[in-house]
Amino acid sequence: VLTTLSGDIEDAPRIVSGIGELDRATGGGFVRGSALLVGGDPGIGKSTLLTQAAAALASKGHRIVYVSGEEAVAQIRLRAQRLGVADTPVELAAETNVEDILATIADGKRPDLVILDSIQTLWTDMADSAPGTVTQVRAAAQAMIRYAKSTGAAIVLVGHVTKEGQIAGPRVVEHMVDAVLYFEGEGGHHYRILRTVKNRFGPTDEIGVFEMSDMGLREVANPSELFLGERHAKAPGAAVFAGMEGTRPVLVEIQALVAPSSLGTPRRAVVGWDGARLSMILAVLEAHC
Repeated sequence: VLTTLSGDIEDAPRIVSGIGELDRATGGGFVRGSALLVGGDPGIGKSTLLTQAAAALASKGHRIVYVSGEEAVAQIRLRAQRLGVADTPVELAAETNVEDILATIADGKRPDLVILDSIQTLWTDMADSAPGTVTQVRAAAQAMIRYAKSTGAAIVLVGHVTKEGQIAGPRVVEHMVDAVLYFEGEGGHHYRILRTVKNRFGPTDEIGVFEMSDMGLREVANPSELFLGERHAKAPGAAVFAGMEGTRPVLVEIQALVAPSSLGTPRRAVVGWDGARLSMILAVLEAHC
């Protein structure tokens, strides 16, 4: 059916969670009828973040369905109790078959948001291969995205990340969804960064910053304060750098250390940045400064 750009929008275009850093990363909230892919290392806090988001939306009267293929319902309830959100009306299911999931969520009012944790555990009768294979992941994602577009429900797919830092499974899934977010964190640190790498409905390279605590994730409205909280102003070889992350300026500390080398050719090493880019910038500075 052909239509025009000037048609009416039936529902509100976005579902705002009220979690400021999450809404910032998604471009202002979940868009109805969209599919969003969230990836991250195991144990980084993806399920915690989405449980808190589901509870926040459900408390506002939205119908939220959380489907887990990795945990039993009792495990999800335990996490909700730890986070203090067990009394919110989030609907739970432990299921991996796409056809059964669609039949379950079809009961009652259309869901506003469906969370599927994770895409690697889903399988569909339309494909003959084993769950987790490229064929199954692609077919399951296609079925859920088709459901989102036809009903107007927003879909969140959780994806595992490989050791190279890419979401496991076929790259075509990242092209199929409307937004891709990575949940990142360094071992031994309590802060987490939700980074947007693709968003058809908002800016890319946007970040949301969270702090992990015993009660779950706490949003950090001023990341610069967190990043510079342990800074020693008089420490040699350290300087503050002002950079842009999406639409937000962020202050971070850059540290440099020079030590004698026993090698014939001294070596430069860098952490958190591309080594080739560092060599190019240092060459430019040496030539012109």
